[in-house]
Amino acid sequence: MKVLVTGATGFIGGNIARKLVENDFEVNVLVRKNSNTLNIDKLPVKISYGDICDKSSLQEALRGCKGLFHAAANYSFWAKNPSSFYEVNVEGTKNIINAAIKAGVEKIIYTSSESTIKLPQIKPGNIIHKNNSGINHYEINDISSVSGDYKKSKVLAELEVLKMIEKKLPVIIINPTTPIGPGDVKPTPTGRIILDFINKKMPAYVNTGLNIVDVEDVALGHVLAFQKCEPGTRYVIGNKNLTLKEIFEILEQITKINAPKIEIPLWTAKTLGYMDEFFSGKILRRHPKIPLAAVKTAYHYRFFDCTEDIRKLGINLTPVELSFKKAVKWFKENGYVKN
Repeated sequence: MKVLVTGATGFIGGNIARKLVENDFEVNVLVRKNSNTLNIDKLPVKISYGDICDKSSLQEALRGCKGLFHAAANYSFWAKNPSSFYEVNVEGTKNIINAAIKAGVEKIIYTSSESTIKLPQIKPGNIIHKNNSGINHYEINDISSVSGDYKKSKVLAELEVLKMIEKKLPVIIINPTTPIGPGDVKPTPTGRIILDFINKKMPAYVNTGLNIVDVEDVALGHVLAFQKCEPGTRYVIGNKNLTLKEIFEILEQITKINAPKIEIPLWTAKTLGYMDEFFSGKILRRHPKIPLAAVKTAYHYRFFDCTEDIRKLGINLTPVELSFKKAVKWFKENGYVKN
């Protein structure tokens, strides 16, 4: 079967393309010119040059495709031009899905984000969010309750996709938690945490928590959802809940680099974030080292229980310790680690 993958040069999209090839799909990929193609250079895929923000470039890429895996997104906690988040993540999503329906695509897998899902206020050790009843069980975050333009744009994009599902368009939503592993070319904000640790640029930590999952498990979940699940459903793909301190302790075991011992209060990190975003972002026009949106997000533990969704998809989850090893190895082998 022929399918199109958007975002295939990126982290999740590249791993989706690889899993599709492994499962004998005929894979087209939509790629912007001058993109870093490291993730697809050795894959037997057909490259169509285009952009989800350019409607005229989509029909040729979709020609003959029966499936669409839409993983393209502008994923960052800061941008020189904040409107780019909405152009890519919201308008681009509408463009590619509408174009896919026009081209006769029969099933669409949309890669959303865990940040779109509203969670109860959680403290370490408390019960976490669990899904038992499909797409409508989850409450979507109000745009005013999320930090930064990336997360706001993903909430708005998912609301648009939910409207499409209400109109019976054949869409399945996948919400990955926090993926790690090979192929993080940018790298993503989470990959940057791992990379900064390896490069000994992580002197302290804050009290926050994430749900970690192997990116290859996320990619497999997309393929399994396409193969066996009905449109109009949602699957949150995650594995293990870890505090940032626990993440650094795992990395210490893998790399033999000492984990930071100093905890910075979140209010201190927030103050530093305001200062860094003002001087680096507004004055120097470069990416802040402490994006304010990232610090604000850290105020809430993003913990999930994905057991039921993982069971429905049939994924044998990779131990997170192995996932961290794979991430460290990939960064080292691809020249991201200094000395």
